[in-house]
Amino acid sequence: MSKGKKRPETEMIHSGYNSAEHLGSLTPPIYQTSTFTFSNAEQGAERFAGEEEGYIYSRLGNPTVRILEDRITALENGEGALAFGSGMAAVSAVLFHLIQSGDHILCSRGVYGCTFGLLEMLEEKFQVEHDFIKMSEEEHIRNSIKENTACIYIETPINPTMELVDLKMVCRIANELNIPVAVDNTFCSPYLQQPLQYGANYVVHSATKYIGGHGDVVGGLLIGDSLEQINAIRMTTQKDIGGIMSPFDAWLLLRGLKTLAVRMDRHCENAEKIARYLTGQDKVKTVYYPGNQSHPQYPIAKAQMTNYGGLISFQIEGTIETARHFMNELSMVKIAVSLGDAETLIQHPASMTHSIVPLESREKMGVNDTLLRLSVGLEAWEDICEDLEQAFQKLNHIALPAT
Repeated sequence: MSKGKKRPETEMIHSGYNSAEHLGSLTPPIYQTSTFTFSNAEQGAERFAGEEEGYIYSRLGNPTVRILEDRITALENGEGALAFGSGMAAVSAVLFHLIQSGDHILCSRGVYGCTFGLLEMLEEKFQVEHDFIKMSEEEHIRNSIKENTACIYIETPINPTMELVDLKMVCRIANELNIPVAVDNTFCSPYLQQPLQYGANYVVHSATKYIGGHGDVVGGLLIGDSLEQINAIRMTTQKDIGGIMSPFDAWLLLRGLKTLAVRMDRHCENAEKIARYLTGQDKVKTVYYPGNQSHPQYPIAKAQMTNYGGLISFQIEGTIETARHFMNELSMVKIAVSLGDAETLIQHPASMTHSIVPLESREKMGVNDTLLRLSVGLEAWEDICEDLEQAFQKLNHIALPAT
């Protein structure tokens, strides 16, 4: 731990905020203002010219939002960060910053459905190609890089198959070829994984998920290893497209960060027990959870994650109708497409989050009709198991089509 830097649990509560600078307020104030006044005309001109630091207009920066940006920078060991109105605004910002018409993006073979949609739009409208590959072999990665590859975009764990990518290996290859690497770290949060320390250049989060943690805010975060590049995005992609975060949403995320460590510990503890339960179920074909020693990338999880997260995906025996009947029989577990909330949530990726992905591409990603994604919440793990158990039992009494 470097001098002056605290442990993550402490940084989540204190980093980026000095109460003495805000009239002694223990909790960061909400600067709910669209614009800021200048002492005189000269000061306004100097701030617009970049000759004096200070706030101008909340699309260009806001004190409450800046506290959040400084805090997430510390947690990801970055040099700077930007807050956005959604996770997809953060993803869009970094990709627009890195690419030009005619470029190529190399992606992990699975991504969030809306990220897939964005990549398709970039190809259709701006001739920016993309390829999805399994990033398990160094030779395959090198052979997939083209002369016009502008960046490598990774999810790990991948949504929703929980496949992992060896960040150290991919970043070593990319850094050697001077190709920027962006990593979606939503599933882990900075508490479980810090991609910049393995050589990535950018990290994105849907802060809606674990960072917010309460299902009451939508937001995105982008962290970089270069303050110069982050400031360039602030003054171009963010300012001109305008996908900014509101001060109140930033305040909610600061509140969420204060409990991130204790929540993640509980999510991980519960998920480990639920994964063990699901593994023993006759009606479950396969369980995808990085903490299972049977997981193909379990050694990678051990190496680059401090714990295994709160997400489990599993294939249920049967058909899409079986999967739907199972979800419909759940009582406490709610059907919803988000994750990282206090409540346990379940969804059917093929017809929900990844429904935009064509069938052939979905199948290559491993997203089939019987795959379910479970976001394990903070409830008593026994109650989660009991709800899953009664839903499994009810499948015995339902006439379903044969597989």
